[in-house]
Amino acid sequence: MSLVTISVDGKHMNVEDGKLLIDALIENQIDLPYFCYHEAIGAEGNCRMCMVEIEGQKRPQIACDTFVKEGMEIRIDSPKVNKVRQDILELELINHPVDCPTCDQAGECSLQDYYMDYGLYDSHIGKSEKNKKGKKVDLGRNVMLDQERCVLCTRCVRFTQKITKTGELGVAHRGDHSYITTVPGRGMESEYSMNVVDLCPVGALTSKDFRFNQRVWFLKPVESICHGCTKGCNIYVDHNKEKYKDDMIFRIRPRINKEINGHFICDYGRLSYKTIHENRYMEKVEKDEIKEKFDSIIAKNKTTKTAVLVDASLYLEEMATILQYAESIGAELLCPSETYLDESFEDDMLRTKYKCSNLQGIKSFDITTEVSDKEYDLVINFNHPDFVNFKAKQSISFQTHNNFEADLKIPVAAHAETSGTLLNIDNVKQYCNKIIEPNDPVLTINEWMEYLR
Repeated sequence: MSLVTISVDGKHMNVEDGKLLIDALIENQIDLPYFCYHEAIGAEGNCRMCMVEIEGQKRPQIACDTFVKEGMEIRIDSPKVNKVRQDILELELINHPVDCPTCDQAGECSLQDYYMDYGLYDSHIGKSEKNKKGKKVDLGRNVMLDQERCVLCTRCVRFTQKITKTGELGVAHRGDHSYITTVPGRGMESEYSMNVVDLCPVGALTSKDFRFNQRVWFLKPVESICHGCTKGCNIYVDHNKEKYKDDMIFRIRPRINKEINGHFICDYGRLSYKTIHENRYMEKVEKDEIKEKFDSIIAKNKTTKTAVLVDASLYLEEMATILQYAESIGAELLCPSETYLDESFEDDMLRTKYKCSNLQGIKSFDITTEVSDKEYDLVINFNHPDFVNFKAKQSISFQTHNNFEADLKIPVAAHAETSGTLLNIDNVKQYCNKIIEPNDPVLTINEWMEYLR
C-alpha cells in the first residue's frame, strides 16, 4: 500500500493512493456532509452534498466519486462550497414536510443537522404549495415509509439490491414526483428489512416497533452483544428510565464490527429485547429463607444422582461459578444443545442455527451437550429451557422468566441486568456491559451462589 500526501483545509495528511476521497476523509474523522454514500453499499452520487473544492478544478467535485492522488489540495469549509451545500439543502427541503415535532428521526436526522450547519434560511415555498406524497405507507411487517420526508438517497434501494439481494424496493416516477416504493405485489419481508431504518438519513423509513415510542434524546445507548444466536453481532441497546417507571429497553441498533456483523443485524436480533421484559420472574424473596430451603434440598441429596443444567446464553463468568459448584457437590454438568437448534433460522448472512449466545462457552468448559438420560433424583437448573423435560424427585430452578415450576424457584437477573463475557461461533471473546437497572433488582447467578455456599 503506497501513501500519498494531501492537504485538507491547509492540514496535511497521509492517505492511501487511489482511495476514494470520502473514505479518506471519514477515516481521518473529518466532518463532511452526505446523504447517499454509505460505506457498506458504496456511492450513488445523487445527493451532491459531499461537494469539495479541489485546487485546479473549475468547479466543486463530489468526494464520493473522486480518488485521492499526490499533492491534492482540498477545501471542505469555504464560502463557495458552503453556498453549494445551502443550495442543495434548499432543493431537498422544497417539498419536505414541516413535521419534525412528530418525526421519530428528530434528534438524529442528517437533514436537521445539515440545515443547522449550512442552511438557516426561510423557505421560498409555502406549506400549501408543497408537492404532497404518501404518508404512513406500509412496506411490510416491520417498516413504515413516509414518502414526503424522503430525500431519495436510495440507500434503502441499494441495500435490497446489494446486501439482501431481494430487490423489493425501487424509485417510481421522475423529478420532484419521484418516490420510493415496493415492487408491485411484493412487500419488505426480508429477515434484515429493518436495517433500512438505520440507513435512512432522515425520517422517511421508520420502525413499526419503535414508532412514536420515545424521543431519541431521552435514550441512553449501551454497547452490547446480541443474544439471539451464536454469531455475536455487535449492537447498541437504547434504554430509558422514565419517571415513576422501571428502566426499559426501547430498541436495539447495529454497532459496526467489520470482523463479525459488519454494519447490520437481523430483525430477530433487533426485536429480541422484548423477551427481556416479558413474563419476568422477579418475585421478592427472603434470602435467608431461600438459603434454608436450598441447603435442606442439597443435604437430602448428598448421595443421590444430581444434574446441574446450564443455559447456553449465560456469561463465561457465570458458567465458571456453576462449574465450580457442580464439582463441589459431585453433580453432572449438562447443557442439552438440541434445545437451541433451529436449522431453518440459519442463513448465509449473519444468522446461525443455534439460537443461544454462548454455546462455544459451554464447549470451552467441556460441559456435556449430548444428553441421553433425563431422569435424576435432583435437578438444579440455571435457566436452561429444557428443564421442563427432565424428571426429578426434587428440583431447584434459578430462572429469569416465569417459565418453569420447581420445588424451589429462585429469581435471577437477566443478561441485560448484569455484565459478562460471551464466546461467539468463531471463538471471539466479547464483553457485554450491564444495560438496565430495575427499580427492584434481583441477584445475579454469581451473587446467589456466593450467598448460598
